[in-house]
Amino acid sequence: MEYSTLIIAVIFVALMFDFANGWNDSANAIATVVSTRVLSPLAAVLLAGVLNFAGAFFSTAVAKTIGKGLVEPSMITPEVVLAAMLGAFTWTLFMTLGGLPISGSHSLIGGLIGAVIFSVGAGALKMAGVKKVILALLFSPLFGITVGFFLMVLIMYFFKNVSSGFVNKVFGKLQLVSVCAMAYSHGANDAQKVMGIITMALVSGGLHPSMDTIPFWVILSCGIVMGLGTAMGGWRVIKTLGLQLSRIKPVHGFAAETSASIVLMGAASIGAPVSTTHVITSCIMGVGSTRRLSAVRWGIGKKILYAWVFTLPACGIISGLFYLLLDLIL
Repeated sequence: MEYSTLIIAVIFVALMFDFANGWNDSANAIATVVSTRVLSPLAAVLLAGVLNFAGAFFSTAVAKTIGKGLVEPSMITPEVVLAAMLGAFTWTLFMTLGGLPISGSHSLIGGLIGAVIFSVGAGALKMAGVKKVILALLFSPLFGITVGFFLMVLIMYFFKNVSSGFVNKVFGKLQLVSVCAMAYSHGANDAQKVMGIITMALVSGGLHPSMDTIPFWVILSCGIVMGLGTAMGGWRVIKTLGLQLSRIKPVHGFAAETSASIVLMGAASIGAPVSTTHVITSCIMGVGSTRRLSAVRWGIGKKILYAWVFTLPACGIISGLFYLLLDLIL
């Protein structure tokens, strides 16, 4: 198969992953605002889709980290990138259909690492970059649960003598702002990961000079496709995050979305590809635990945790097997 055909295949599968990622991650942006009934499900997904698209234009720092910070670009071929995307897309699709919120970042990075190891070996990996990304993915949930907890404690302190009805009315309006911030920050972080993969494929095929710049059409297409995926709404995942993990009111939704936005925008500004799913889920847990630990359904949280733990190695193995298959076929 010619390189040009392979690169077209990479772009197609990468955009399919971007769509599936938006589909799964729609819950990240709107689960809380739907469960608190501040917005209808249809209005919420449409709003999130538009703001996901807008967030894709925030910066390209994360895209460059994915594209040149994890592996040696000169050792990457379009086959490797295609195998990585096939593995990540397959895992994300099945987890979404199963109603489990998983990390698109873990899927993508695990797929890329697995495909590289199966093709040219671990020597092609930039271990400093891999370490940086994994540390960001590990610590972002800790930041999420901490910021969520303390923001909620702060709100409770200032509104301790105010009636619950008034508080829910005020924060019902404020949650419209926080959900917009959450959807925008999601696009700012997650859409960039696929931009980095597509640009990597273009560079490996000699169709783009370097990873120092991301083509505008790549930014535009990733933003559109992720926005469309979000607008589809992953309803099973939304139910898991918004209804099953912890019962929340508008004030809790505001605190969770605001704290998640703070963590995500901070990560995007320094080029750290963190997991939106990990961040918002941990923020919901942090906010819910301010009432009492039993307010969080830790059994559901445990299932989500299992999906997180297995995502990176599972995608690595699946992508590696896809590479072996492609190597036989091509």
